[in-house]
Amino acid sequence: MTQGSHEITRLLLAWSEGDREALDRLAPLVYAELRRLAKSYMRKERAGHTLQTHTLQTTALINEAYLRLIDAGQVEWRNRSHFFGVAARAMRQILVGMARERGCQKRGGGGRQVSLDEAMVIDAGPDEDLVALDEALEALAQIDARKAQVVEMRFFGGLTEAEIAAALDVSSETVRRDWRLARSWLRRKLSGEQND
Repeated sequence: MTQGSHEITRLLLAWSEGDREALDRLAPLVYAELRRLAKSYMRKERAGHTLQTHTLQTTALINEAYLRLIDAGQVEWRNRSHFFGVAARAMRQILVGMARERGCQKRGGGGRQVSLDEAMVIDAGPDEDLVALDEALEALAQIDARKAQVVEMRFFGGLTEAEIAAALDVSSETVRRDWRLARSWLRRKLSGEQND
């Protein structure tokens, strides 16, 4: 971990213990990291968007995620990886909520099947792609919650294998294996094949 990572962890722990000044010092560090994660995710956006639209969407995503995380002040943060794992979940919920609000169709409502690679490119088609990925992740979570968390942290949160391993308290090899198996399962699910 870098010095900045240690500082974020130290400030998160202090904030969890009620130190309001820690939140003031933490905010710019966390906001900068959220911007990096959101930009990483939004780079997957379809090419038809202008730079201005992309910047506005990234900023909106960061602001909404930041507000949700700050409102979660009662959470006992373990470390930086735990915080950004929760941030990944918040970004996923925000993006899926926005897709649903834009009028995407409900389950089985004439939606089309998409591959995992198609679903992992935001707005590659209608918002159904993102919703289909979210629904597939929910189904995976019912079978293997950790694998679903790995996908969520890596895809929506932009965390590295090492960061995911630290957040989930598993080895990097376990994260690699979970990522590989989860992608395979999700591909079959999104293509309509039967999954066990």
